[in-house]
Amino acid sequence: MQDKTPHGDSGKRAADRPRDLIKPHRQTFFGGLWSSFLAGIVVIAPIGITAAIVYWFVTGPMTRLDTFVKNFLPAGDGNVETLTRAIPGFGVFIAIIAIVLLGAFAKNFIGRAFIRVGEEVFDSVPVVRTFYRFFKNVFETALQQSDRSFKEVALVEYPRPGAWVMSFVVGETKGEVKEILNETGDQLTSIFVPTVPNPTSGFLLFVPRSQLKPLTMSVEDAAKVVFSLGLVMPESPSSEEAVQRLESAAA
Repeated sequence: MQDKTPHGDSGKRAADRPRDLIKPHRQTFFGGLWSSFLAGIVVIAPIGITAAIVYWFVTGPMTRLDTFVKNFLPAGDGNVETLTRAIPGFGVFIAIIAIVLLGAFAKNFIGRAFIRVGEEVFDSVPVVRTFYRFFKNVFETALQQSDRSFKEVALVEYPRPGAWVMSFVVGETKGEVKEILNETGDQLTSIFVPTVPNPTSGFLLFVPRSQLKPLTMSVEDAAKVVFSLGLVMPESPSSEEAVQRLESAAA
């Protein structure tokens, strides 16, 4: 008996049959060992590197600073001197107290006067002036107050409409830039658009506040996104957490 089914129908049924486009992967014994080895590396590498850095810092710079400060301690009672020199980290503790007192002195009128005199001395020496200004700018930028740090994270259309990038909100635009650009009456905001994966460089933009789409993620989470090329993306927070983050950013 001949099959009267048209060839077109049989071809159609053959095409409708499910095909295994992706074959299930069966892990071998050695593949499982390799996967476990990589998982162990992920666990032990951050712990080992962190422990090595802490050990190097404690046994290296901290020890040298401790010895350096202890050598400048005035000689006095033999027992007290022996005790202070035998206590690990006592010199570091004294150095921290000295830095705090120096900072408190630098914030008053007399301290600022001494600092200005010292800066004039450094500025009078050509080579020393360059190094002093460089390190001063570095530390002032790294240790800036919280009101000058990044406030929040927002999306902005850049460099063309339809393309969005992640930006860090610096704050309200002030000064001459605000006077020249604030013609529309909309609040201008200074934002920093980092490059990926090196966020130490980027672009400083002055945009109207209405063109920003604020995100609830923290600045730390946004930095992780930039460093990981978008591979590490934080989950959306709950409504309560989102409100708290937005309120803290606006404060």
